[in-house]
Formats: sequence, C-alpha cells, structure tokens
Amino acid sequence: MRLEEYWGIGPKTSELLARELGVEAAVRAIESADVRTLTQAGLPRGRATRILRRATGGQAMNVLATRDTREVYKEVLDLASEYAVTDHAADRIRVLTPLSTVEEMQARLDRVLDASEAWAELDETTRGTVLDAFSSYGGEEGSDLAAVRTALALLDAGIEEVADDDGVFGPLAALDRDALSDAAAALAGLEGGGDRVGEGADEDLDRLREQLGAVEDLSATPSAVLDEVQSGARGTADFRDGLVQYVTAETGVDLARVREAVPSEATDARDFVTETLRGLSGDLRSEVDEREQEVADRLADVLDETSEAVETAVRTVDDVALYVSLARFARAYDLRAARYVTDRDVIAVRNARNLSLLATESSVQEVNYAIGEHDIEFHRANAPPRDDSVAVLTGANSGGKTTLLETLCQVQLLAQMGLPVPAEEATVSVVDSVVFHRRHASFNAGVLEATLRSVVPPLADEGQTLMLVDEFEAITEPGSAADLLHGLVTLTVEKGALGVFVTHLADDLEPLPEQARTDGIFAEGLTPDLELQVDYQPRFGTVGKSTPEFIVSRLVADAGDHLERAGFETLAQAVGESAVQRTLADARWTE
Repeated sequence: MRLEEYWGIGPKTSELLARELGVEAAVRAIESADVRTLTQAGLPRGRATRILRRATGGQAMNVLATRDTREVYKEVLDLASEYAVTDHAADRIRVLTPLSTVEEMQARLDRVLDASEAWAELDETTRGTVLDAFSSYGGEEGSDLAAVRTALALLDAGIEEVADDDGVFGPLAALDRDALSDAAAALAGLEGGGDRVGEGADEDLDRLREQLGAVEDLSATPSAVLDEVQSGARGTADFRDGLVQYVTAETGVDLARVREAVPSEATDARDFVTETLRGLSGDLRSEVDEREQEVADRLADVLDETSEAVETAVRTVDDVALYVSLARFARAYDLRAARYVTDRDVIAVRNARNLSLLATESSVQEVNYAIGEHDIEFHRANAPPRDDSVAVLTGANSGGKTTLLETLCQVQLLAQMGLPVPAEEATVSVVDSVVFHRRHASFNAGVLEATLRSVVPPLADEGQTLMLVDEFEAITEPGSAADLLHGLVTLTVEKGALGVFVTHLADDLEPLPEQARTDGIFAEGLTPDLELQVDYQPRFGTVGKSTPEFIVSRLVADAGDHLERAGFETLAQAVGESAVQRTLADARWTE
C-alpha cells in the first residue's frame, strides 16, 4: 500500500516516513494508531494525530460534521487525556474516534466500565503503586525496557491477584515473570537496542573497562607517571620494577599483565613509560572488545528467547495504561453508561452535566432534556415530552442555552466513541452527523452562506442527523433569520432528524411543525451581589423570558454617578419601572 493513499500524507510526509521507518513499518504504525512511532520518525504530534484519526476512524469521522462539533470532540479528548498515566496513553486517547457500529461502541464502553469498576475497587495505596509503576519509567517511555519494567512493577504489586481474569488487569496474570526479568536485564544491558553493552550487564566487562579507563588516564599524563617512578628509582631495573608496581597500584591491572606490557628496549625513560602504557592500553582494549561482543551475543540470545514475552508485555502495558487512564477520567467526572437504541431516534439525558463547566467549576446544575421517543423516567416536574423530535429553545441571555447544546453534543460524541457520558442516565440512538453550530457574532452575507453550507448538507444527505444550532439569527437580519430558521426546523422535521434550535425569535416561528415544541429557560431574579439567578433546567412547552428588568435593575444599582443612574432609570421606565423596583427590593431583602 502506498503511504500517500492515507488521508493527510503527501509526498514529503511519505518520503519522511519511508526514510525513517520503511513503508511496511509506517503502514503498521498508521493502522495500529501508533502516534509514538510516527512522532519518533519526525512527524509533528498534531499532524500524526490528525492522520491517525482519519486512518482509524474512516467514515465514522464524518459524524463530526461542523467545525464546532470538531472543537467539542477535541475538547472532550483533551479533558480525558489529562488523566492519562503515560504520554502514550494520552496519544491513544487523542486518536479515539466515533465508532461505526453499536456493537463496537458497546464493546468499548463495557471495557471502560469494567476498568472503572476495577480501579474503584483498589485501595489508595494500590492505586498509588499502579501510578508509580507507570511514572517511574517515564523517561524511557516508548522502549521495550520501559514496558517490561512497568509490567514487572505491576506484578510485584500483586495487581493481577485482585483482578478478574477478563478485567483490565487480568492479562497481567498471563505474563511470564521469569522471562520478563531476564529480558529486562538483557534490554538494560544492550544500550539503545544495539551491540553496545551497558554498565552493570557483566562484572568482568565492567572491571576491564574500569582498568582500561585508568590506564588511558595515565597515558594522558606520561610526564607525571615518569616523575612518580623516577623519584624512587636507583637504576634501570629498579625503574622497571617501580613502573610495574605503580601502574598496578593505580589501575588495578594484574601485576603479571603489566609486566608483560613493559618493552624490552626503550630509548629513554619517558619512551619506556609511554610504550608500556600504550601496549597495556591496546591489550586491554582488545580484551574489552572481545568480552563486550561475547556479552552482547549472550544478551541477544536472551532477547530472542524472550521476544514473545516482551511483545505480550508491551501490548498488555499499553492496554492497561489506556483503560486505567479512561477509568480515571470516568471516575473524575462521574461518567455513566449511555444506553444505545436502534429502534427509534432519540437523545435523552437525566441529570446531565457539562464537562467543560465541571472542569472549571465546583458546582454545576444538572439538567433533564430529551428529543425523540424516550423511555427515561424523569422527575415529574422536569419531564420532557416523550416523542417530539425537534425543540426550539428560548430564554434569558446567559441562561445556559448554548451550554445545553454543548452538553448534548458531548453526550452524543462520547457515546458514539464508546465512552461513558456526563449524565446519571442517558439514551441515545446512533447518528451519522452531529451538526453543532455555536453563535458567531458576525453579520454578513459571507458568514450566512458559509453557515448554510455547513449545516444544511449533512441534514439533506441520507442518514440520521442531530442538529444543535445556536442563535441562527446572529448572522443575518431578524426578519430573514426567522424565515430561514423556520425553514431549518421544517427541514429537520421532514428529514426525520433530531434537532434543538436556540433562538430569541420563537414568536416569529409560529406555527411550528407538529413534531416540534418550544422550551424555555427562565431567569428568576438577582442575588444579593446582583448576579443573575437562572434556573438552567428548561421548562418544556413554554417560551422562556429574557427578563430585561433584571439586567436593567443591576445597571441601576451599579450606576457610577447620578447622571448614569438617571439614564438607566429611563430604561427602567421602558421595561417597567415597578418590575425593576420590585427586583431591587427582592435582592436587598434577600441580603
């Protein structure tokens, strides 16, 4: 297969990968979503991630139909990767993509949930041991040695003894501890995977290297050696014996070996010293090379014998790292399993939370919401209708409407990636396209055309679509916006798609198609600090109110001088002075 057949790989990238990895190895790295190998070959991490998402996700990546959908997808994976126990696990999380079938989604979800349960059952000490096992060899990550050492550390911690056979830690029990111990010693001994034998692999080799180093140090300063030996010598024989004794004492080389290196003839004392050290150095270097080759051959044989055990350890450690990382993410955000349905179109959530808010705030209001035919038993006061396929969502500014759209987008994407979702209960059907469009404050024909080109084609194509469109009116004049938005709602209903449309033009959209409803979010007042109080839970079948008197009340209270206050009081008369005064009185009374 040609590398350029993969999405995102042009001639230069193909040449780089072929040169650094070889075509076959590059194809294996792409097909196995191996970011590490591609980045080590010189490909930027972001580019490698994009290529692998397309290579592994295929047509399922078409679910991410708009730029805003893709941004939510990346935000979710970035949050998940923060809980990765290794850099490689983080890379694997970032290349997770929507899956093609419900069977694939359920299989991955079951695996993540099993990992989450197994992680929760470990005590704090054991969890710390597992994390230490992964972090201890972070500097070596990407090498077989790091994986083998991590596997041995996990085995030493006894993790496999408390794991289910088919759970996330179960494969550890099948590892060959003895073979991995031998492999670790061999891998550590063969530095960089070549013929260079590292320190500590063989005592005799270490001793010879130390002696050679000491002799070479003396060879670098022959004059100092000559001065030391000459100071106590009273003749040639005495000088020869003194040199042998001195070199032996300074280097640890055997006395007989040093004596053999002494030349039979020399022109002068300095030459005598130089020739002795040169000869001894040459002999030792030859012996070091010979011994190093012997040790390298022995270690290579060990690696050949343990190669299968090492490959198994690498796969096992990578998988454990991935699922422990996803388990930590799931538990950090209290994510739950979504239920997949194939007999109807629906997205329904009970007590859902927005991941982005959870990452930055300590308190987030949970919401109930649904479009499509659902069977979740909601609390009666917050129960959405059971069969409307489209909703028009209205209400106060800063009322959480966009956040709700984003939450639904997060739930749908996580579910289709086979990951748990931020809701106490969720039911989803699989869609072919998620069209999420955030409000963009640009008002021109170019933006309108680009938006329509973005949101309409997925809806018009074959396949199921989830439409999540925020304040469409922000990109064109109100009259035209109402007509276009009504058309979008109608098209969504006609295509049998699911949709939530946020707007302030609900009254202008009447009458809605039969399968569509209007929901509202309401502001309830001001806090003593004059912050807007909002009930983020939509009320179903009713138009939300923007309640401008709350905003004007705050402006009146915060006015910097009497002229500014007088200006805002004029606005208060326009929106209802009694309502403004009542709001201010309620806020002060609460305080």
